[in-house]
Amino acid sequence: MPSSAPTRPTTLLEVACDESGSEGEKLVHGSTDTFAHASVDVTTEAALATIERVRVEARSPATEVKASVVLRPQNRRLLDWLLGEDGPLLGHAHVHLTDKALHLTGRMVLLLDGESAAGPDLARRAEVLHRTAMRRLGRDGWEAVLADFNDVVRARSLDEAAASACALRTGLADLVDVAPDLPAGVPADPESLLVLVARGRGALDPIVPALAEVLRHWGAAGRPLWVVHDVQATLTDAAIRAAVGATADGSSDALEGISFVDSQHDPRVQMADFLAGAARRIASHVLAGQADPGLVHLIAPYVSARSTWPDAWP
Repeated sequence: MPSSAPTRPTTLLEVACDESGSEGEKLVHGSTDTFAHASVDVTTEAALATIERVRVEARSPATEVKASVVLRPQNRRLLDWLLGEDGPLLGHAHVHLTDKALHLTGRMVLLLDGESAAGPDLARRAEVLHRTAMRRLGRDGWEAVLADFNDVVRARSLDEAAASACALRTGLADLVDVAPDLPAGVPADPESLLVLVARGRGALDPIVPALAEVLRHWGAAGRPLWVVHDVQATLTDAAIRAAVGATADGSSDALEGISFVDSQHDPRVQMADFLAGAARRIASHVLAGQADPGLVHLIAPYVSARSTWPDAWP
């Protein structure tokens, strides 16, 4: 008899998500240099038990225990447990990290070069430019250039866009002799500048590639996937469509739907908050050259290889 075609598993996989470090499309000169997005596959019962243990051991009276509680120095043993082999998350959670400056570098290359920059070579070009510019200008100097690009795309008027574009051209000119693979010139005429601003609207937020990674990672199991996400204003219908479109491998086909909840009403989302907050803090210290080797080792199993990060995770 001919073999029957494999059937798709019907058991719904529900993952809960939260982020840390979101400032929308403001990617430099903000409050954080790192964005972390965490997704967890834990039961409500396990999440409630974990939160109760955190509340008791941290002596927290809060009804909603946030990541800031477990990140306090006096609660280090609790954080080690949460992330470690005996904790509730290992093997049931995933984190996508974003160095915001590197992410913005990639968006700048894509938006200035257009469709010719799209494809697998984009990440390599962005990493090379980012590394070269950091060596020449230092992180502060390169972020000043990136801030000009960020301001072009987020401009509220043509005059604002033109002023930022002028500053951006000057900043990029300082790199011509060391970074020959710079993006195309910054448009100067009003019409082209307005086209750039329009194309950039909604194209910068790192939550889009982070959600795409949720779909890739959890969708790879082949089970129908439902995403429960903390309320996030930047995760619009357009952003969700962009994330789905970014998963060219078809893993997004598993997505059944997305629902938004207040984290205080879903303990699983609070677990994702723990992980996202810890990952962002640890990663930010790595960027600053102040890494805690013990915590870097503990977070490593959770970090996505597709993270927007300058190098492989330490």
